[in-house]
Amino acid sequence: MSQPIFPPNFPPQAPKTASESTAPISRSSTEGLTPFAEASPGVSPNLEEIVRIAYQKGHSDVHLGVGEVPRFRDRGEMRSTDWPVTDPERFQGWLQEILSANQIDEFFRSKEFDGSHTFSFVRVRINLLDSLRGPAMVLRLIPQKILTLEDLKLPDVLREMAAKPKGLIMVTGPTGSGKSTTLAAMIDWINRNENRHILTIEDPVEFVHESKQSLVRHREVGQHTLKFHHALRAALREDPDVILIGEIRDQETLATALEASQTGHLVFGTLHTNSAVKTVERVLGMYPPEEQESVRRSLSESLLGVIAQGLLRTTDNKRAAFHDILINTDACKDYIQRGALDEVEEIMEKSGFDGMVTANQSLLALVEQGKVEPEQAVSVSLKPNELAQSIRGRN
Repeated sequence: MSQPIFPPNFPPQAPKTASESTAPISRSSTEGLTPFAEASPGVSPNLEEIVRIAYQKGHSDVHLGVGEVPRFRDRGEMRSTDWPVTDPERFQGWLQEILSANQIDEFFRSKEFDGSHTFSFVRVRINLLDSLRGPAMVLRLIPQKILTLEDLKLPDVLREMAAKPKGLIMVTGPTGSGKSTTLAAMIDWINRNENRHILTIEDPVEFVHESKQSLVRHREVGQHTLKFHHALRAALREDPDVILIGEIRDQETLATALEASQTGHLVFGTLHTNSAVKTVERVLGMYPPEEQESVRRSLSESLLGVIAQGLLRTTDNKRAAFHDILINTDACKDYIQRGALDEVEEIMEKSGFDGMVTANQSLLALVEQGKVEPEQAVSVSLKPNELAQSIRGRN
């Protein structure tokens, strides 16, 4: 197991002079390194400059770690830099730019840390981790300008769901699929068009909404509430109309979300699932067999829809979203209650008039529009043979 590279009381209370170096726990890991204040012109920029470069170039993530060259994620792909390998002093300086002494101490105690920071031009979600080489961080850039449903060219059915007074809406997909951006656009639509109280409980807060037609309150776990479950349970007594839950991670969170959606609240939640039907399976799988019948009934009554999405590279070197959308119509409710989920997918394929679409249908449309190469679409499909056959049939 790797040893912490900084002392337990890091950072120091008083700034060090240019002639001083920060005393590490393990001298062997830092002996002979140039102190941060005396860094040569060839070292990596400060953290704000690195994030600004990522922001200006449209990169989604910044990856930094001791013993590693800084990297960016550019439209789904990792890009290296010509900056030198990061040393402990440089990493220490980056941490001090965005975290308090207490937060840094918390990281070295727990070996993980999630948080956020706002620069003047962009907000970042912070994840810190310890690794074999030493501590590392991943910064996800969150634009301060919230794109609308119209800007993102998202299906009209998302606006229709956002206008509902109550129910459960799940936005799902793998990491980096744009879930947060889609959720932010739906919340933004409510904020601009409805008179509601919107309460978000996130770990950490990502997109920050200013109250417009609606009242918006953000709560971040660790800053505004100590426990996620406490905040979610308390939310039911805080007169919200809309509740945004960052991620439905366990049965307790799901049970409270279902309860809220059944008692007059519109609830948004996310999962890391890559299809609408798999999302329903994952939700049901959080409960033991003896509770399946009752949870299927609750879910069938509460669920408004599932929006599963992914991103893939386009022919113009940008990225486009594809969707797998389940709308919980009366027919779907019946199948969910009976646990006949294969039939739900068959309904999705034939119910475009209800706003439903399968991932393969969405991918095929991108290919037909010339936005995506056929091979690229097939590579991300959960049913590649079926999609390849559909593409050949259209040629």
